[in-house]
Amino acid sequence: MTLPKRRVGKTRLEVTTIGLGGAPMSGFRVTIPEAEALALTDATYELGVRYFDTAPAYGFGRSELRMGAGLRDKPRDSFVLSTKVGRVVHAMKSGEKPTSDFRENGLPGFAPAFDYTYDGVMRSIEHSCMRLGLSRIDIALVHDVDFWTTKDRALLDERFKTVMDSGFKALDELRRGGLIGAIGVGIAESDTSLRFIQAGAFDCMLLAGRYTLLEQGALEAFLPECAKRSVSVILGGPYNTGILAGEVKPGVRHNYMPAAQALIDKAQKIEAVCRRHGVELGAAALQFPLFHPAICAVIPGSISIARVKQNVERLSAPIPVELWNELKHEKLLDASAPTPT
Repeated sequence: MTLPKRRVGKTRLEVTTIGLGGAPMSGFRVTIPEAEALALTDATYELGVRYFDTAPAYGFGRSELRMGAGLRDKPRDSFVLSTKVGRVVHAMKSGEKPTSDFRENGLPGFAPAFDYTYDGVMRSIEHSCMRLGLSRIDIALVHDVDFWTTKDRALLDERFKTVMDSGFKALDELRRGGLIGAIGVGIAESDTSLRFIQAGAFDCMLLAGRYTLLEQGALEAFLPECAKRSVSVILGGPYNTGILAGEVKPGVRHNYMPAAQALIDKAQKIEAVCRRHGVELGAAALQFPLFHPAICAVIPGSISIARVKQNVERLSAPIPVELWNELKHEKLLDASAPTPT
């Protein structure tokens, strides 16, 4: 299949409007055998997807090892790969036991440590290239410098300062040298993302879950600023980690936690509108972010080939204009959100 592509900021890179998020294949809250992870990458590529996202933090290097094994035999210029900086994976010391949401306890004997310094970023990129088996990274993203991760404003400010005073210089140097095609930030907060693009010359932002069919807070300040600066947005978590992926039932998750009843109620009302127009909720959720001109791709994570096929099919599912009009009329969707007319 040939999927549509969009440019990343002002760079020469172009990504397919749907990509593959690499956290699930590393064992994020599920167990997935190595052979299945490799088959998943191969099948995703064969379906026409040409954008792949991973990170050292995903499985403490496992995601990069698995995704690299599935991609390194493909023509290098045929796909775009992003990975992240901010954690350097190191051999564990005696008695060290890292905690994480990744099954199988990460790679045996390895653990990640936060490091946003110049040297830490350089080391992270070098290690990622080795795990991936690739000589260059297309997009490098500063990972998890947000309050959701730190739970501490002072620590967030400290890490932000380290990135902009030190780590950013390494990324910019690698970008100017052609070893990285684009640089950005990958976090789950639109206000902190806005702070970054106002502080440095970034090409893109990977925003996780903050501009979806369920929540559009990024419309207020972040997305207009991205459009103004020609900064592209990659939308991670278009299903808000589950609540928009299928039938909305009690116990569904939002931001990896059981969803609050108010969110379940809203999602069910959105789902009811979709049903009235003969549209699957997941298809509406996947297509909606792409109507905004600043967004270049959505990257749902997948644990099976069937789920990847479903996502690709959802991207082209017909959706009548009346559905978007009704969602806005019922105040279930921000009136200023770009939608077809």
